[in-house]
Amino acid sequence: MDVDLNNWYRCKIDKKELKKLSEKSDWQGFKHMGIYFALILIFGYLSYYTWGSWWSLLFLFIYGNIWACSAANWHETGHQTAFRSKFWNNFFYYISSFMCDFEPIRWRYSHYHHHTYTIFNDPVDFEIHVKKPTDLVIFFSHFIPFSGFAYLKYSLQWETIKHALGITTDVMKVCIPENQRSKCRWSARSHVFIWITTILISVYFQTWFPVFMILLPNFYGKTLIMLLGLTQHAGLQEDIKDHRLTTRSVYLNPIFSFLYWHMEYHVEHHIYPQVPSYNLKKLHILVKDQMPKPRKGLLGAYKEIVPGLIKQAKNPNYKIPVTIPS
Repeated sequence: MDVDLNNWYRCKIDKKELKKLSEKSDWQGFKHMGIYFALILIFGYLSYYTWGSWWSLLFLFIYGNIWACSAANWHETGHQTAFRSKFWNNFFYYISSFMCDFEPIRWRYSHYHHHTYTIFNDPVDFEIHVKKPTDLVIFFSHFIPFSGFAYLKYSLQWETIKHALGITTDVMKVCIPENQRSKCRWSARSHVFIWITTILISVYFQTWFPVFMILLPNFYGKTLIMLLGLTQHAGLQEDIKDHRLTTRSVYLNPIFSFLYWHMEYHVEHHIYPQVPSYNLKKLHILVKDQMPKPRKGLLGAYKEIVPGLIKQAKNPNYKIPVTIPS
């Protein structure tokens, strides 16, 4: 299934250059995944080794934030651009989907929908976290560990449980073809089965460690991925087919850029989603004269986002202004 970008703004770029940038690499995929899962193992072990001490809180926080950044791995493999091999893209897609609590069938189709109708209200874009009028309490709670339990009814986990129970949700009606809905439900059931099994193992061995390692990282470790992810579209224009106005690029330090798998060049990604993340910086250099200037770091992005959302809480029609090169 291809993303439909007909009639969307496309920046000017030489076709040969674009073709070269769109080339995929198994080496780049394995390099990233190797380092990522090495970090998971290192901080998972340190959490285990210090379990029961105050040090474990530090290592759990780091482990949880790295685990939650599996959303970046899910995203790249979902686009089939992490690896040249379709097999390895799918292999890591299903692993990453479980890690970030994204039921893979639902999120494959809703992400195609997101790229086709980025920040549209009709049809609704289900991947936009900040809705209008802005609820500032909910917005700031995104960065606080365990705050997700206060909104469990609206969580990804609760949606997965509903799908597992056979309930047809709004996102299923809008995004998922009828012939794929049974797969979605059975996939959701497999996630719930692993969750229940993890709880039973913890009960049997009388330790919370498996729950903290597998079930809870997206609750206590979501701070970084939410700080990164909410820079993408928060406060920007809706219902317009120009990603320069609906999407935001940000310059990040090398550590954050790695964990985010270079999705900070998000305007470029939306305009040319076939370009692998490891080539987005090169794409950015080629087209930056046609793009709004990326914000400098997370601080630079939130200096724009927070005042804009405060204004949108009072006036839902307000849009953060974006300067486009003439």
